[in-house]
Formats: sequence, structure tokens, C-alpha cells
Amino acid sequence: MDFFTLISIAVALAIDAFAVALAVGAILDPLSERRWFRLGFHFGLFQGLMPIVGWAAGRTLQQWISAYNHWVAFLLLGFIGIRMILNALKEKDDEFIKDPTRGMTLVVLSVATSIDALAIGFSLALLGVSIWTPALVIGIVAAVLTVVGMMLGKKIGALWGTKAELVGGLVLCAIGIKILIEPLCY
Repeated sequence: MDFFTLISIAVALAIDAFAVALAVGAILDPLSERRWFRLGFHFGLFQGLMPIVGWAAGRTLQQWISAYNHWVAFLLLGFIGIRMILNALKEKDDEFIKDPTRGMTLVVLSVATSIDALAIGFSLALLGVSIWTPALVIGIVAAVLTVVGMMLGKKIGALWGTKAELVGGLVLCAIGIKILIEPLCY
């Protein structure tokens, strides 16, 4: 997998975390380094671990679907991308518990923002890609964008959250199409 594709996937996956971080940054007062660390660390950790879990599942099933792996990757990425686009287009009611960087709220947000990474890991296994570098890059990008999102959220509120999620969905759909078309070019 080339570096541009890997970074594109990592950024697209981190858009959910970024959008949540924008909203969290807008509502938390004070926005301390401890809260930045907690949310960034957990979002990055979950974003980095979920592809590994998905990859392990994909490796197990690879022998049965290897002839269709490009189609499966395309469908998974397309599904995730379209889901992100639809989620960005529907109205949301941003209600958080007082401090979403603590307790079960933090765990639920971490899982919710990283489910897409599970499918990416599954797709990478079907494509025969090693998971370790992508998982590390995905986790680091998610952690960094989470912290950046919190800082921006404090300054501009949650105005850009849905636009960012829409772009992320479009990027994932484009990558899915690229994976589907690639074998036809060779």
C-alpha cells in the first residue's frame, strides 16, 4: 500500500473522532491538557487496535473469498463511506454527559468512532497487506486529529463537524473505487 493511500485512509477514519472532538472541545470548560490526552489517547488506541482485530478476522476468511477480495474491499469501504456521508447529512442532537473524556462515555465514544477501522482491517487482510504499519499510522493520525479537533472546537465550536465527516465518507468511497479499478488496469 502506498503512503498516500495509507494517509488518506487514516485521515478518513479519523474524521469521526475529529468531529466528536470538535463537539467535545466546544462544550468542555476548561479544556485542559489532561482532557486532550485522555480523548486523544483513547481515540488513537481504539483506532489503532480495531484494524488489527478486523485484519485477524479477514486473514481467517481470506482463503474462501480471495477471488473476490477487491469486490469485498470496495463494498466495505463504500458501505462505510456512504454511512459516513448519510450520518453527516442528517441532523444531530449533540448531547454529552458533563465530561465525555471520562468513564463509560469515553469508552463508548472510543468504540463508536473506531468501528469503521474494524472493516478497514478486514479489507486490508483480504488485500494481503500487513497490518502493523497501517494500524500504527491510523492510531497516530486519529490521536493527533482528536487533539486538533478539541483545540479547534474550543475556538470555532462544532460548526465544521458534519462537513468533515462528509469529506471523510467521500474519501473512503474514492479509495474503494480505486481498489476495485486497480486490477483492471494491470
